[in-house]
Amino acid sequence: MSKLFSPLKIKNLTLKNRIVVSPMCQYSSVDGFANNWHLVHLGSRAVGGAALIITEATAVSAEGRISIADLGIWKDEHQEKLKEVVDFVHANGAAMGVQLAHAGRKASFDVPWENPAQVSEENGGWDTLAPSAIQFNPKDKMPIALDMPGIEKVKADFRAAALRALQVGFDVVEIHAAHGYLLHQFLSPLSNQRTDQYGGSFENRIRLLQEVVAAVQEVWPAENPLFVRISATDWVPGGWDEDQSVQLSELLKAQGVDVVDTSTGGLSREQQIPVEAGYQVRFAEKIKQQTGIITGAVGLITTAQQSEAILQDGKADLIFMARELLRDPYFPLRGAKELGDDLQWPSQYQRAK
Repeated sequence: MSKLFSPLKIKNLTLKNRIVVSPMCQYSSVDGFANNWHLVHLGSRAVGGAALIITEATAVSAEGRISIADLGIWKDEHQEKLKEVVDFVHANGAAMGVQLAHAGRKASFDVPWENPAQVSEENGGWDTLAPSAIQFNPKDKMPIALDMPGIEKVKADFRAAALRALQVGFDVVEIHAAHGYLLHQFLSPLSNQRTDQYGGSFENRIRLLQEVVAAVQEVWPAENPLFVRISATDWVPGGWDEDQSVQLSELLKAQGVDVVDTSTGGLSREQQIPVEAGYQVRFAEKIKQQTGIITGAVGLITTAQQSEAILQDGKADLIFMARELLRDPYFPLRGAKELGDDLQWPSQYQRAK
């Protein structure tokens, strides 16, 4: 059996293979509610053979949405449809995760294919929040620097969202601390210019993420897997970088985090990214080798052979795929055949095997 299609046990969860559906924003919700688009989008990837399906960035508060059409889990009413999605994914042999997110200063946007800009309050937008009053785009509304009550609310919102996720039946919670969203904004000195206990030193800048992890752990069972997604580098001199990511991952491991989902970028418009096939894999490898934590690799991973090589070379433990699974929801079924593995197909599709 290939490494790609071998199982991996993480605490009480055994993944049937190493393919994870990476969170992908769909911009298809109204007031944060999941609907049939999410059922079909996420459910089809379970039918297609992936081991773990993770929702798009799912807002822990209304003001934490990236866009007016983001998925949410900030109120109890969101749970009903999410449970339908989770139950369908489980019924088709996959595990289900939720990515808990707060967009911070990169919030209050319109649907990108309609108007890739912030929405005014008159059109349903809202004030955005950040560690410091620094815009991401020069044309953006100036974000409000979080005060202590605001920081306490962020932690409480993540905690409440994790409890709802547990009640829905999610197998995995992933805390989103990447791509320039709120927790990443606290990590990076480019966006965090605070002078209190949440800014300045490395220990201060990682404080909110560690406190959010602890808040989630108050309600998320210790035997259930907990992931954190990070951007391992800002790709900007003087910003968050890979050495800080290694330090952070070591601390997260000690805190009880099971997997570091290793992406990059998204914080600064000045980023210079050398995009090529598998361009982010080396960061997952460095974190895995230096800390021993389970890592997921993501970023222009498009073939079964490429995925297998990453795993065989010990560069990561999981393969997170996004765009390739948009192009082909049944990539795992095809990839298993290419690698000579006999993956179980849905009974309804057996005639095509």
